[in-house]
Amino acid sequence: MLLINKIIVSVVKLMPPGLVFFFAKKYIAGEYLQDALDLVKSLNKKGILATIDVLGESITTKEEVIRAKKECLTVLDAIKENKLGANLSIKPTSLGLNIDPQFAYEQIKELVVKAKEYNNFVRMDMEDSSCTTTTIDVFKRLRSEFDNVGIVLQSYLKRTCDDITELNAIGANYRLCKGIYVEPAEIAFKDKQAVRDNYMKGLEIIFKDGNYVGVATHDDYLVNGAIKLKDELKVPNEKMEFQMLLGVKEDLRESLVKKGYKVRIYVPFGKDWYKYSIRRLQENPNVAGQMFTNLFKFGR
Repeated sequence: MLLINKIIVSVVKLMPPGLVFFFAKKYIAGEYLQDALDLVKSLNKKGILATIDVLGESITTKEEVIRAKKECLTVLDAIKENKLGANLSIKPTSLGLNIDPQFAYEQIKELVVKAKEYNNFVRMDMEDSSCTTTTIDVFKRLRSEFDNVGIVLQSYLKRTCDDITELNAIGANYRLCKGIYVEPAEIAFKDKQAVRDNYMKGLEIIFKDGNYVGVATHDDYLVNGAIKLKDELKVPNEKMEFQMLLGVKEDLRESLVKKGYKVRIYVPFGKDWYKYSIRRLQENPNVAGQMFTNLFKFGR
């Protein structure tokens, strides 16, 4: 079935974007900020927090970066004005990381300063391995000045536990995920259980050093493992939360909320939704299979 679903992903990528959007919209808030705000309001009513991301990739000019930054500032304003339980997630490359790291630092710093003014928080997403070191370098500079900025690390990278050990020393706030980019075997684990094992190893290092972590996964194995490890190490609830993608395993998120855990949903929006949606399908081919099944049901 997994092979069939992977084939379906290839087929979906050939579909007109409008058709892909019809089935992918479960995983994005919509094209506009108001779509995201309305969705976050509904999540908050259920006792669920959010992190809002303005979708955008392949930015190549500083003018595009400035526009992306302004959109992010608008998100922070809207969160404040609407009194939402939400923070901001950003992709460093959308803010100029691949153009000029110093320029990116300046743009992200402006967001962090604004978030600090609003008693809010900015999460720096992690992208492919070509960006890992530079992203961490920019984060370390920001963390030396601000306590309302966090980073994402990926357990499929072999370097991650070393990065955690280094970043714990500066009080890093993490989102720990598996990672979805295709990376060479020299730097990334390819075996599913090896990725899980490295995740749990990294999580233990974070817990033992008392740093805050968003356990970002839909894997029941890791969710149960995180709860067991948290209890064994007597980690207080205030030091962690579970994070999940919009539209994925909603039954699991509801279960965690009922058990009293803090849960935060990643809420992306924007007109540049296509590449994000395709990555989500590649990460979880079962979703593509479900989309394809729904396509035939819709046509009946």
